[in-house]
Amino acid sequence: MRKYLLPLLLVLPLATTVAACGDDEGNPNALTVYSGRNEDLVGPLLERFEKESGVDLEVRYADTAELAATIREEGANSPADVFFGQDAGALGALAKEQLTAPLAQSQLGKVDERFRSPAGAWVGTSARARVIAYDSREYQDADLPQSVFDLTQPAWKGKVGWAPTNGSFQAFVTAMRKIAGEDRAKAWLEGMRANGVKTFDSNIAIRDAIAAGEIDLGLINHYYVLEAKAQEGDDYPVDVHFTKAGDPGSLVNVAGVAVLKSSEKQADAAKLVDFLLATEAQKFFAEETKEYPVADGVAAPAGVPPLADLEQPDIDLSDLDDLAGTLELIESSGAL
Repeated sequence: MRKYLLPLLLVLPLATTVAACGDDEGNPNALTVYSGRNEDLVGPLLERFEKESGVDLEVRYADTAELAATIREEGANSPADVFFGQDAGALGALAKEQLTAPLAQSQLGKVDERFRSPAGAWVGTSARARVIAYDSREYQDADLPQSVFDLTQPAWKGKVGWAPTNGSFQAFVTAMRKIAGEDRAKAWLEGMRANGVKTFDSNIAIRDAIAAGEIDLGLINHYYVLEAKAQEGDDYPVDVHFTKAGDPGSLVNVAGVAVLKSSEKQADAAKLVDFLLATEAQKFFAEETKEYPVADGVAAPAGVPPLADLEQPDIDLSDLDDLAGTLELIESSGAL
């Protein structure tokens, strides 16, 4: 499997680099995958696909939003056959520009309609839940707020951590904008800052700060805690709390896959989509990355409720595509 690591910061230089790679090198029969998922996480899984299917892959790893922007820039000339995105909003953005091919009903039917495109333009491959991670030495689940909006209350002053530069946090804020409106989302961001929220670079840093007793709570994805428990044991002093049904804090977002309409390798692309939704890959996500499997028949990782028990806010995940608007809002609040 040939792999390209792309620069991460600027969209236009990134687009130029991708086009140059596609023109100058590589196996012309290989299926080109633009992957916003981290190579360390999904590289072994994609190697299994190559071995089992006989289809060669050329995988280009970079940030999900940047790859989506690159595909939009390349349009019908994109060398990409498949987009494997970390975030439903990026998949939705490509679908809205009609750059994706419709998926087969046999593929879509494996996944709950909450976690796929209503128009069949993309399908989730695994899911992650936003949670409030907490210090289990100091709190029990019943002590914790039922809504992220409650975190602006004096009881939580100086006790909470967040990571405004993190993509999952930004998707969560986009969902809050859709669910509660721009004004309330901005008021929440400003209220969190006024309440002394502590800023970190990543979800892992937030989790580790809770474990070290530096903060009490943090806004992260569920699997960071499950990974730590798998490594450190069940007495690891951080646990996860799910807010009430419909709350922005209960957002379940997905990583997912779309086939580009411009691809001339639709059959091989369909094989990859089938593979990612099959039991082997779904177990991989549950066991190796501690994400929620989204296809029927594979259990959630230990330590979290079943996906069916999580009541997602009433939102089409395709609509989480306005990253620019979210960044503008976060910046206007002073959080960035």
